[in-house]
Amino acid sequence: MERGNRLNMCTVRLTDQEMAKVQERMKSVGIISRSAFLRKMAIDGYVAVLNIPELKEMISLLRYSSNNINQIAKKANTIGTVYEEDLKEIKSMQEDIWNAANKILRRLGKID
Repeated sequence: MERGNRLNMCTVRLTDQEMAKVQERMKSVGIISRSAFLRKMAIDGYVAVLNIPELKEMISLLRYSSNNINQIAKKANTIGTVYEEDLKEIKSMQEDIWNAANKILRRLGKID
């Protein structure tokens, strides 16, 4: 949802101790925007922080794969053909990405 769609304002008054607790909680979950944090807490009652190393791995694999596909596409456009070894490399990278995605889904499935 875009910021422009939020036309209603809700003001909350906090003691210094309450504000310190809010800021501490925001820091502990890695949220910078107080508005986003308070909105999430007010609507859902919780903030979930998913620390999934496999997700970072998958993002890295996606970047690497995208770069390689772009390089292969440039080469194919230059010489007018694609080599079998390039296609095998793309297939291998896609398998790595799928394996990483499956690890993530298995971990998410264990979260209550």
